[in-house]
Amino acid sequence: MAFESNNFNVARKYVLQKGEVNIECNISVSDEITKVLSVSGEACLSGSEVLQGTINYTGYIDACIVYLNNEGEIGKVNSTCPFSSKFSNEAIANGQKANIFLKVQDITVESISGDNIKAMARVEEIGEVVDNQEVKSVKAIDDDICSRDETINVVRLIGEANETVNVNSELNVRENVKRIILTESQVLVKGVESGSNFVSVTGDVISRVLYLTENDKFESGYLYESFKEEVELEGATRESMVEAHAMIKRDSVNVTLDQEDKGAKITLEVPVALHVIAYEEAQALVVKDLYSTKNQLNITTESFEMTNVCQSVVVEGKIDGSLTLGEDRPRVDKIMFVGGNSIVISNSYIRDGEITLEGIARSNVIYLNDEDSSLNSVALEVPFVITDKFNVENEGGEISVEAIVCDVDVAVKKGRELFYDAKVKVCVNYCHDEVAGVITQVDAVEELPEKDYGLEVIFAKAGQDSWDVAKEAKVKEDMLLSQNAETIFPLQEDENLILFYQKQN
Repeated sequence: MAFESNNFNVARKYVLQKGEVNIECNISVSDEITKVLSVSGEACLSGSEVLQGTINYTGYIDACIVYLNNEGEIGKVNSTCPFSSKFSNEAIANGQKANIFLKVQDITVESISGDNIKAMARVEEIGEVVDNQEVKSVKAIDDDICSRDETINVVRLIGEANETVNVNSELNVRENVKRIILTESQVLVKGVESGSNFVSVTGDVISRVLYLTENDKFESGYLYESFKEEVELEGATRESMVEAHAMIKRDSVNVTLDQEDKGAKITLEVPVALHVIAYEEAQALVVKDLYSTKNQLNITTESFEMTNVCQSVVVEGKIDGSLTLGEDRPRVDKIMFVGGNSIVISNSYIRDGEITLEGIARSNVIYLNDEDSSLNSVALEVPFVITDKFNVENEGGEISVEAIVCDVDVAVKKGRELFYDAKVKVCVNYCHDEVAGVITQVDAVEELPEKDYGLEVIFAKAGQDSWDVAKEAKVKEDMLLSQNAETIFPLQEDENLILFYQKQN
C-alpha cells in the first residue's frame, strides 16, 4: 500500500502582540528658549530584518518643537531621533514578510538645559508577519485504495514589493512670508487594485503649512494632493487580492519658500514609501475520505489555518469636542495658531455589520493673553467614536487601521472654552482566518479477512449514498453500482443490496 505526498501552500498572517517603546530624544537648539509652545512627533520605520523567532527593526522619531526665545520671537526646531527595537515570537521564521506600524502615543519635553532639549516619546509598535505555509496532504496510488476527492479553495501569498513616490504640492500666498513655522504631512491609501505583474495604489497626501507673514500674522493652509502609482510585483494578476500601506519619509520632506512680487509660493515635496502585498485564490485537490479493500486503515486528519484577505476600505467621520481652561491658567484672548495635530486609534471592532473606531485627537493651541501680553499654550485632547457600515461574513478577524486628521479648527468662547472641530479619515484593512482539515497520514493496521463466499447481502440504511455503502462493505464503488444498477442513491429508505464475489480456488 503506497501513498504520495500531495502538499499545498496557504497564506498565513500572524498579528504579533502590541508593544510600547520609550524613546529619549536629545535635540540641539541654537537659541535660548524661554518657553516651549508646541511639541509633536511622528514615528517612522527605517528597515527591518526577519530572523528565526525575532524581527529586528530600526526607526526614528521626527520631532518638531515650537518655542519662544529670550527675545520674544517664535522659533522652531526639527530633529530626527533614531532608535531600534524588536519583536520576539515563536511564530516568526526566516523568509516571512513583515509589516511594522509605529505610532507616537505621547511626546513631552522633559527638560531644557543650555542648547539641548530632552524629549521623551512613547511609541506603540504593532507587527505582523505573513508567509506561505505548507499543508501536508496525501493521495493514494494503490489500486486497492478507494479515495473520494474534493476541491477546496485556498489563498496563497504571491509576494510583496516596495516603492517610493514623490508627491509635490504648492501653496500660493498673496503676501510675503517672513518664515515657515512648521509643516505637517499625512498620507492615506484610498484604493488598491491589481494588474498583470503590478499593483496600483491610489491615495491622498494632506499637508498643512503654518507660516508667519511679513505683517507678523500667523496663517495656515491645507494642501490636498492625490497620487496613483503602479508598483511592480511579479506574479500579480487582475484577480489577485492586494493590500497596501503608505508611510511618509519625514526626514526627507523638502520645503522651499519663493518670494514673489505680490506674495510667495511654498512648495512641498513629500516622499511616500509604499508597501504592497498580493495574494491569489487557488484550488487544491485533496482526499476527503478513503478506505482500502484489503486492509484496515488508521487515518490521521489534521486541521490547518489559512488567512483570507478582504479589500481595504476608507472610513470618514467628524470629530468635535471642547475643553474648559482652569482658573489657574491665563485666559484665551486670541488664538494665534494650532500645531502638532495628531490622532490615535485606541480601539476598533466590527459588530452587527458596523465598524466602530475609538480614539483621541490631539492638538497644541497657542494663544495670546492680553492682560500680560504673553503667549501660552495648552494641549487639547478630544476623545471620539465613529461608526460606519462594514459587512463581512466573519466578524472575528484582525483589523489594522491607519488614520489621519485634517481641517482642524479651534475656536474660543468667553476666554476659557475651546471648541475643537476636525475631519478624520481611516484606512481599514481586514482579514480573518479560516480553519479546514485534511488527511495527512494513512497507515495499514491489519489485513482484512479474505471473502470466502460468493454472495453477500448488505443492509443499507436510508440516506446512505453509494460511497457510504461501498466503504462499509470494503468493495469498490463501481462494483456496487454495476451489481445494483436499479438502485437510486442516496437511498430514500432502508434497502437490502446484493453483492456477488468471484470465489478464488
